[in-house]
Amino acid sequence: MKAAIYPGSFDPVTFGHLDVIKRSAEIFDSLIVSVLDNKMKTPLFSVDERVKMLQEATKDLPNVTIDSFSGLTTEYAKQKGVKVVIRGLRAITDFEYELQIAQTNKILSGGELETMFLTTSLEYAYLSSSAVREIAMFQGNLDGSVPSFVKEQLLKKYGHK
Repeated sequence: MKAAIYPGSFDPVTFGHLDVIKRSAEIFDSLIVSVLDNKMKTPLFSVDERVKMLQEATKDLPNVTIDSFSGLTTEYAKQKGVKVVIRGLRAITDFEYELQIAQTNKILSGGELETMFLTTSLEYAYLSSSAVREIAMFQGNLDGSVPSFVKEQLLKKYGHK
């Protein structure tokens, strides 16, 4: 069985993330989408909230499992018995950063962990979680950026109705 993990902050999950998830789910028999509990960041949503949003967003994808972890991706992948990490790329600027992480993971895993890059579909290439949070903060139009239930959660977090 071919399995992969797609780790990320997903703060919040966007249609860009969901694009990568759906396409990865078509390639692999099993995909674990895992929310990173990054102690160096201050997320808008808790790990549990992000997990629940991802579960709702992927409920129609039977081979997708939602999880969370903290620490090194290489250790998490080893624990899960997975040798492929999925990373989404929106622009060339993402590639430089992601390449460095992929190379580091390859070394830390003793050469065991591969990284597979998927470019985000053009319709979502502009999307980032940080941009979505800013749009929500100022009550901008989130249509086409996030699922409706995520939009509701964002507006609630910022005290909007």
